Amino acid sequence: MGYVAELNTGNKMPVIGLGTGAPAYQYEEIKAAVGVALQVGYRHFDTASYYGSEGALGASLTEAFQRGDVKREEVFVTTKLWDDEHDDPPAAITKSLKHLQLEYVDLYLIHWPLRLRKGYTLPPKEEDFLPLAIKSTWQGMEKCFELGLTKAIGLSNFSCKKIEDLLNYCKIPPAANQVELHPMWQQKKLRDYCRKMKIQVCAWSPLGAPKTPWGSNVVMDNPVIKEIAQKHGKSTAQVVLRWGIDKGVCALPKSFNKGRITENFQVFDWCLTAEDHEKMSKLEQRKILRGEDLVNSTTSPYRTIEELWDGEI
Repeated sequence: MGYVAELNTGNKMPVIGLGTGAPAYQYEEIKAAVGVALQVGYRHFDTASYYGSEGALGASLTEAFQRGDVKREEVFVTTKLWDDEHDDPPAAITKSLKHLQLEYVDLYLIHWPLRLRKGYTLPPKEEDFLPLAIKSTWQGMEKCFELGLTKAIGLSNFSCKKIEDLLNYCKIPPAANQVELHPMWQQKKLRDYCRKMKIQVCAWSPLGAPKTPWGSNVVMDNPVIKEIAQKHGKSTAQVVLRWGIDKGVCALPKSFNKGRITENFQVFDWCLTAEDHEKMSKLEQRKILRGEDLVNSTTSPYRTIEELWDGEI
């Protein structure tokens, strides 16, 4: 299983997982990638109702369970509550579990601190935004936990301030916060705060999501990281993922390529040096997915990008 992080629930989360954010039409590709990842040794899989990949992930896991390749309790599955599902998290997770063919997930996250109406379009129009109601949404998440539909509940794309607000009223504290995080967007303030509050930080798109509409090559093409990779005889991706592990972060790289799935898991038997970390700490910082579409001056709860991220941008 490689390295694991212990959540504040006592459950253990493998620190490298397979991201499955891809359109549903890639069903067979996603299903095959999950099968490869299981063979390689992955035991953590990340999906979301919004991705449309829950069905393919569920089918691949079910086949593996039936073959006896792996047991349900050996696999950690994360899915997420989408922006138009905030009014009824128990109904949303029940639908996700049906797609996943599971009785429970290991972690259920609020995907964004944002509420949209049913029938919204992306990017959201003015009429698509609804007033935020994170307190009632979180009560719904707590209900999912109490019903045994998930072993832990958490957040995604939440700033320190938004977490702090939630901690003032929650009965069950979040176990994790999944955010954009990589050497070009290191989020030290957020990592330090979450460590203090015993909230595990997870990195979506830890390689910068090259070749996606929202991503960038800025991480994988960085000359400093490439030089460090060459020195160690490793790939750029391996250096980036090892950097995250060393920072106490759980990383969720997405790949459907057998070679890269294998390579991304080979990060446990070697180390970066203090000098490597020092060089990477000086890289220029810029968030890739900034969320401009989620901001407007009329109906969005966020009038500016700074408000969306509470200045952490």
